[in-house]
Amino acid sequence: MASFERASPALKEILLRINSAEKPIEVDHHLYEFGSVEYHIKSSASETQVAYLSISTPLLTQGGLLSYGLSPYTIQMVREISTDVLEIVEPAKEGYQLTLRLDFSKIPRGKDYLKVITEVSSVQAVILSSQLKEMLLNVNSWDISQGMYKPIKLVYHPREPFYVIRQPQKIIAVFPMRFKEHSDVIIATSFFQELMDVGSSEKWSKAPPCSWSPIPPPELRGEPFEDLSTNGGFVSFDISSRHVEGKRLDKTVWSLLNFYAYVKHHVKCTRGFIQRRMRRRLESLVEVLQNSSLKEDVHVKKVKGTAGWRYMKKLVKLSSKSKTLKRRCRDFTRKIKGIRFPIKIHGFGRFRRRWLTMPKFSSSRVYTRLK
Repeated sequence: MASFERASPALKEILLRINSAEKPIEVDHHLYEFGSVEYHIKSSASETQVAYLSISTPLLTQGGLLSYGLSPYTIQMVREISTDVLEIVEPAKEGYQLTLRLDFSKIPRGKDYLKVITEVSSVQAVILSSQLKEMLLNVNSWDISQGMYKPIKLVYHPREPFYVIRQPQKIIAVFPMRFKEHSDVIIATSFFQELMDVGSSEKWSKAPPCSWSPIPPPELRGEPFEDLSTNGGFVSFDISSRHVEGKRLDKTVWSLLNFYAYVKHHVKCTRGFIQRRMRRRLESLVEVLQNSSLKEDVHVKKVKGTAGWRYMKKLVKLSSKSKTLKRRCRDFTRKIKGIRFPIKIHGFGRFRRRWLTMPKFSSSRVYTRLK
């Protein structure tokens, strides 16, 4: 639920730094991780090769029952991480469920030191997994002997409970899915349907069968209404005996505990992928529009240039026609002036100036000379 890795990356980094230090160093760190997990690492120069690690983590609870401490089974699983390196300090530091004394002098100096520190860094995952293992082993023993199989509500995060139903041949894990955004519901629903299709294929026949339904499965009949009101439906896994044999038990338990985180991670990545694709598509459309506008501007300039040339040609034609007309009028006037009248007619000069003078042609338009 907190992360897909069992080991805490930040805790692992600090432990590696303490282990690789040439001189004793003083460390006093508080680490906070997703899921209200807190680590306190403290080491002093006076006590060389020794560090104290305190852990505070929400415990996996069964239904409405609160857990006030770690069970003997969980404490034994923590001891088995590394019996030589870590030692449980009792009582634990105030405000923490568990305090460990780490002896770095007993960590091997070869290639195995990284493996040991990684196992110590996964102590929170060991606590959480051992709790679920213990519940699966001891849950409803009386009801099973009577032929009754009641669902067990397990709560790690208040908004992310899930149910476990133990039956003779299998264990059913049911996850009610809730999402805040409607788009997340659509993405998750598509993912669940694809998960069902892939799980039913021959390639993944050994994996636990998965089923999704928008309504509660029959196994949850009788549970409180507020626990069954979801907008993402219900995802169920059928876990058979071969899925919990040997080392597969740890993997199966950790996968169940991290299913909510895996779904959220998938929805977040899918939403980001869709947004990136939409952004790239928008950029490509804007680029196409910009290119088309540039082409249109060039075309308009060409059309304007062609229209201007045609207009200038018309003006040249008009000017040539007016010059020809003026020339003809001047010739006609010159001929009239050259006429000699033997008889003088009184008033003919005024008549000629008024009626036989050719008008001057002038254009009202003003043109600018083109360079």
